[in-house]
Amino acid sequence: MRYLHTMVRVTDLDAALDFYVTKFGLVETRRIESEKGRFTLVFLAAPDDLDAVKATGSRGRPTLELTYNWDPETYTGGRNFGHLAYEVDDIYATCEALMKAGVTINRPPRDGNMAFIRSPDNISIELLQKGDAKPPAEPWASMANTGVW
Repeated sequence: MRYLHTMVRVTDLDAALDFYVTKFGLVETRRIESEKGRFTLVFLAAPDDLDAVKATGSRGRPTLELTYNWDPETYTGGRNFGHLAYEVDDIYATCEALMKAGVTINRPPRDGNMAFIRSPDNISIELLQKGDAKPPAEPWASMANTGVW
């Protein structure tokens, strides 16, 4: 298992970048614009982590992910803090072990790539398959979401 990033939702991307980059000194390493999803993701790294981020490719780590939703939203209940993310060797085996331990898989790895669980304090944790996504497989492919993630 490897720590990847922490996601925080921001209401004003320009103000957030001014704070995190200009004032705090983080460096933008990647940006994703999604017209369909109506959001922008900006990944930032500390200067001393840049070599590690560059060496890990598109899932650079360790980073801070700023999520800016284009449609205004009021964040309550900790929703501005998004999730922790960890890369795992086998997403199916990890989710199976977690389920056997009594953990609810809130967003199953239907795509063989991504799943979400929650801590006892309701912190969302994203699990991402290391390398390429696994082929869709049951019971995951047809498993519905449970609760929120």
